[in-house]
Amino acid sequence: MNLLSIQAWGAFYTVILFLLCAFAVHAVRLAAIGYRSMKKQARPAKKTEPSRGQTEPVYYIVERKKKRPKSEYSDPKRIQFK
Repeated sequence: MNLLSIQAWGAFYTVILFLLCAFAVHAVRLAAIGYRSMKKQARPAKKTEPSRGQTEPVYYIVERKKKRPKSEYSDPKRIQFK
């Protein structure tokens, strides 16, 4: 005897298929993240020592341009459409 109708079986299989695909996508994404993190740890860290001839960087203070307000506006122009 069949306990579920055809539509219920279809909905059941659809939910199972969705969960399977979601699990597969998340597994692949987590594997990619793990692979990248393992690749970063495998490289030896290079320590750069500043050479004695280098100087400290120079920083400049830059002022923003100030906008001058218009004191007067010109007369409006008449536009003619042909």
